[in-house]
Amino acid sequence: MKIIILGAGQVGGSLAEHLASEANDITVVDTDAERLRDLGDRLDIRTVQGRASFPTVLRQAGADDADMLVAVTNSDETNMVACQVAHTLFHTPTKIARVREAAYLTRGGLFNNDAIPVDVLISPEQVVTNYIKRLIEHPGALQVIDFAEGKAQLVAVKAYYGGPLVGQQLRQLREHMPNVETRVAAIFRRDRPILPQGDTVIEADDEVFFIAAKANIRAVMSEMRRLDETYKRIVIAGGGQIGERLAEAIESRYQVKIIEMNPARCRYLSDTLDSTVVLQGSASDRDLLLEENIADADIFLALTNDDEANIMSSLLAKRLGAKKVMTIINNPAYVDLIQGGDIDIAISPQLATIGTLLAHVRRGDIVSVHSLRRGAAEAIEAIAHGDAKSSKVIGKAIENIGLPPGTTIGAIIRDEEVIIAHDDTVIKTGDHVILFLVDKKHIRDVEKLFHVGLSFF
Repeated sequence: MKIIILGAGQVGGSLAEHLASEANDITVVDTDAERLRDLGDRLDIRTVQGRASFPTVLRQAGADDADMLVAVTNSDETNMVACQVAHTLFHTPTKIARVREAAYLTRGGLFNNDAIPVDVLISPEQVVTNYIKRLIEHPGALQVIDFAEGKAQLVAVKAYYGGPLVGQQLRQLREHMPNVETRVAAIFRRDRPILPQGDTVIEADDEVFFIAAKANIRAVMSEMRRLDETYKRIVIAGGGQIGERLAEAIESRYQVKIIEMNPARCRYLSDTLDSTVVLQGSASDRDLLLEENIADADIFLALTNDDEANIMSSLLAKRLGAKKVMTIINNPAYVDLIQGGDIDIAISPQLATIGTLLAHVRRGDIVSVHSLRRGAAEAIEAIAHGDAKSSKVIGKAIENIGLPPGTTIGAIIRDEEVIIAHDDTVIKTGDHVILFLVDKKHIRDVEKLFHVGLSFF
């Protein structure tokens, strides 16, 4: 696939890295020559220096015969104009744009071929807000991913000493919970992936990924670890777009406080939010945190744009007694360094956004793609189309499907039913198939499995 990526920042660079390794023809456009040189040295891609929305620059990048344009520069307006130019002058089939400003997103009808021709809108702030909201709703989870509009969920938890299943074989999960269907999709032990078998023994500190129907998630979590109590009191450091959206989404069910430095922003938040308490000050102010009883907080969320400020305020909040801290980290190099110590969960907006983008870039009918463990593995939701003649998967039992190495099928969603995958489970037309890959280099093989042969058409 010939793809033009506009913007060589963290999202554009990460996307180029993902796609270049999968034999796509990638061109990256940016005004920053140094960034482009760095990307060009590391990856097998073309680079073009120039303004992303200029027709001459897009033509130089190969827009005449590009299959897809992904506009992820730091400017909403540049991204939107680039899509308009690609549509009008080059008839680019698929145009994806990152649009951050809520003012553009709240009006319906703005993004279509008769107005601003954007086929897929990506709002990083909304993606991250939804990500954090799911973590709040599942105390103790390291990652929570929805499939088939939330009918099934993939959840990562850390197995703790004292959990009913720790030290026991996975096949005993069924004995512990005879009425609950679940499947452990993968285990990461000391940062190495283990493909689970029936005789695999769960050890303390294993990171366990399991899939189940949404209604059964809490019951399965209780087998891996002591269940955390439901969160009640939440403190948010940073009243920017993510902080505001999150508070708006959860304030009806939780006691929420926002700490924000900017007085004008504080006044705006006070007027906009219903029951959230807005405090003007620094989240790294020890006296302020003590005054606001940080020790009573169930969760402290550092959501500013400053990684260092987020890390320092999180460490301080944890030291002063906050039960759990989650921190947004924009620099991917920091994420692995800090997660799992005093900071319970590090959230990378880039990785969350990349997953949304990848779903629209993959071949085959791929509904969603999610990065797991900071990009080390992926979970994919694919739809099976065709019939037994035209498809490599339809009409076959899972044990007879030639899955790539390190790939497992965790579950199938058929209409409203969540079917946990077993060796003899047969895939039917229209099934949503949830696959787990511990080695991303086999993505292309998975896509080929869900291609439909010509006889179908």
